[in-house]
Amino acid sequence: MLSLAISPCPNDTFIFDALIHNRINLEGLKFNYQLHDVETLNKMALAGSADMIKVSFFTYMLLQQNFILLDSGSAMGFGNGPLLISKKEYTLEDLPGLTVAIPGQYTTAHMLFRIASPGVKKKEFMLFSEIEDAVLTGKVDAGVIIHENRFTYEQRGLKKILDLGKYWEQLTGSPIPLGGIIARKGLGYNVINKLNRIMYHSVEYALKHPAEAMPFVREHAQEMNDAVMQKHIHLYVNENTLSMGTGGKVALAKLQKIAREKGLINA
Repeated sequence: MLSLAISPCPNDTFIFDALIHNRINLEGLKFNYQLHDVETLNKMALAGSADMIKVSFFTYMLLQQNFILLDSGSAMGFGNGPLLISKKEYTLEDLPGLTVAIPGQYTTAHMLFRIASPGVKKKEFMLFSEIEDAVLTGKVDAGVIIHENRFTYEQRGLKKILDLGKYWEQLTGSPIPLGGIIARKGLGYNVINKLNRIMYHSVEYALKHPAEAMPFVREHAQEMNDAVMQKHIHLYVNENTLSMGTGGKVALAKLQKIAREKGLINA
């Protein structure tokens, strides 16, 4: 029995539905799954407490000795990066004097924010779903939002300071690598090859039979209406999810190079 950990976000439950509900050939493997928010998943991976797990690419860069990245299941693309938002009108020049909420220390959102605005010292790490309220109530001055919050912040009267995804795209010309599925190297070559094939077929099945995945998606996105769920899936599940391809691998290599040059990682 392999331990599997993913997030309850629509893009993850959508692409893992076929695997979890045995809609595809699992090649003799069995999975025991659990769902957690992205930063909990990152910390679980850093603690080595799952065989196969969804993590931020920032976290993966810290774990390459012990984990391998699967080719399928990644969240990357154009126009889907984190957003830096606030209640008041601020510019990037104002940020060093402000307190900024971040959706987890080990998230790619934090890495991108540190690349774009290295001078910020006052940060509050919190659950991604709490950041909008923290900005609205004045607990923090600004916040980096991810996932479905990019579809709701304007309705709540919040303003965009910077689209970190567009910033990345202008900097590199590549899709933004947000997160991916990793597996423990200790599982061995044969099992990892199976996981690569299973993950590919799970994503492929979801794309071909999207309606079948929606009950599982809705079950874990109860506070989200169908329109937001669909937007979320369409934004984060794309051709790079089925396979990273050369473009995805180049984008990840660029992120790692920039992070190393900025002193954010050692590897």
